[in-house]
Amino acid sequence: MNISVVIPLFNEEESLPELTGWIAKVMNEHQFSYEIVLIDDGSNDGSWEVIERLHADNSCIKAIKFRRNYGKSAALYAGFAATKGKVVITMDADLQDSPDEIPELYRMITEEGFDLVSGWKKKRYDPVLSKNIPSKFYNWIARRATGIKIHDFNCGLKAYRSQVVKSIEVYGEMHRYIPILAKWAGFKKIGEKVVQHQERKYGVTKFGIERFIRGPLDLLSVIFISRFSKRPMHFFGVLGTIVFLIGFIATVVVGVNKLIAVANQVAAPRVTDTPYFYLALTAMIIGTQLFLSGFIGELLSRNSSERNKYLIEEELN
Repeated sequence: MNISVVIPLFNEEESLPELTGWIAKVMNEHQFSYEIVLIDDGSNDGSWEVIERLHADNSCIKAIKFRRNYGKSAALYAGFAATKGKVVITMDADLQDSPDEIPELYRMITEEGFDLVSGWKKKRYDPVLSKNIPSKFYNWIARRATGIKIHDFNCGLKAYRSQVVKSIEVYGEMHRYIPILAKWAGFKKIGEKVVQHQERKYGVTKFGIERFIRGPLDLLSVIFISRFSKRPMHFFGVLGTIVFLIGFIATVVVGVNKLIAVANQVAAPRVTDTPYFYLALTAMIIGTQLFLSGFIGELLSRNSSERNKYLIEEELN
């Protein structure tokens, strides 16, 4: 199979017929073998009924239904697991991503050898203050922090080599930074394509003001997890050891100074009367706690099998 199109959705009953019809038209025009994998992330409108009708009319449409809303990352993870195409395309269900971009994205993966191609909505039809400016800021930080030279990490329209989506784990809110996860999984040929962005035709955006807080926190999380999730002791252990040694050396210095003063019969305050003693003791305690955090992190990293636990209510194949 040439292409799998993965579409997470939440309350998008109005856009689904038009979107799937548009995708099918593009695929048939270019004679691609394809599948469309729809993941209903706990919609409470008529989205699943629409999906059932679409599935009955087109056997290339498959679907997964969650019992409740787990978020876009869980939906993508479930969709990735279900794909069979050698190239996987992701897009949003709100018709703001154009299926006409699929042939070129497919070509960049199959002919130019990219592992991942991210869309870049160079001209956006989103509100400037609430979306455009924060998006540019977060993308600038992500580029500087990771060295991945793409402009729109959070663009829903992306193309992947199949091995990429089968090798990464997307959970929590990490869908924003899949290129970073892919890079740290060893897929370093990451490209970018300017794509058409369309105004929302139906419904309303599903992301609120909380993304201003989640954005930078997610970036910090993904950078830390990408580097240290399999070896937390390398971070906490080293940092804890350094802090402990600083405190230990400071304690020794304070003690030696006191002994020298006593030996020379020079009046000196008690060790416990100096602030340096307590600062050194605090550093030793913090260092020990950091080291233990690394040790506990090593234990927890061995038991992460339920990180992407979700309940599927129904599935159409």
